[in-house]
Amino acid sequence: MLDIDVAACRGRQQRLLNVMHQHQVDLVIVTMIEHVQYLVGPRFGWMFQPAVALAADGRVTLVAPERRLPEVHAADELIGYEAQWHSTLRNDQRHESTQILQDVLEMSRVRRLGYEFSCFTSYFSWEGLGFDIEPYLWQLRRRKDPDELARLRMAIRGTDRMYQKAREMIRPGVNEIDVFNELQSAAVREFGEPLTGTGNDYRCGARGGPPRDRPAQAGELYILDLGPAYRGYFADNARTIAVTSPTDSQCQAFEYCQQVLQHVQQVVRPGKSARELFQEAQEILDASPVGAFNHHLGHGIGLFPHESPHLNPNWDDTFEEGDVFTAEPGLYDPQLEAGIRVEDDYVVTQSGVEKLSHCPRELKL
Repeated sequence: MLDIDVAACRGRQQRLLNVMHQHQVDLVIVTMIEHVQYLVGPRFGWMFQPAVALAADGRVTLVAPERRLPEVHAADELIGYEAQWHSTLRNDQRHESTQILQDVLEMSRVRRLGYEFSCFTSYFSWEGLGFDIEPYLWQLRRRKDPDELARLRMAIRGTDRMYQKAREMIRPGVNEIDVFNELQSAAVREFGEPLTGTGNDYRCGARGGPPRDRPAQAGELYILDLGPAYRGYFADNARTIAVTSPTDSQCQAFEYCQQVLQHVQQVVRPGKSARELFQEAQEILDASPVGAFNHHLGHGIGLFPHESPHLNPNWDDTFEEGDVFTAEPGLYDPQLEAGIRVEDDYVVTQSGVEKLSHCPRELKL
């Protein structure tokens, strides 16, 4: 399930075809690397400019770097373009890949073209109407297929290994840079290959941010919010670890965050309002005698670190079966040096949720 699943890609193409037929779209072209992977399987590096065309009759064309042509893919036609000249990456790759794609497509028959309005290339020209396919692709991506869920589970396993290493290392005096380096290494060893993405928070005594050349201090809390990506799919979960024995205030704030996660597991199911869940979490955390909760409660994860559903008062999403999301209650105050955040990953099932992250939550080492 960790390799390219051609049948799953074909299923995703069919769901997109249903959208095309509903809106009378003759052809869809996608150029975002995430959407290319979603529809045909291979993941290309950020320095390349592939493209995929899906016609209303179901035929799929993939234009890809000729030195990176995949052996396994879910396209009917695979065409290479010169991404490099004498091993030097070209800066005009988008022009080249677009020209090749336009040459093989019968654009005279295209009355309505679907594309990603946020990034579509101006090198492509046709006479007809444009249709923004991007919001529909984001919606389709909410439903994680088994091959996607398998990669997400592997990414989350990487965080389990990272937190295990963190608990071995965190002591007064440990340098944030050293913790960051060792945690990246732990994830690479778990995956058996390089990460395709990484990020989030590696600071001690702070709400978040990248690691600094700074030692951890006694009494501080170390917030680690880890987001390694395995073959394009991002994990995202957080643990807070006390550098030394936690104070009563720190333990109390931690328990309020625990209450929110328990509430999430009890109430989330298909049809539950994500905005309503945020408000319920806010009420729980507002009752804490120390600390303020002043960020989102969570978000979907997948081929991008933040996807739908949004557990955020600025959106009004509803949980759907197949959603994979995070819940990350937090409380912050100088008295806490500097705060607590605990985050788990879940998949929405027919009757509730399944928790995907299983590393210990304990505040103490």
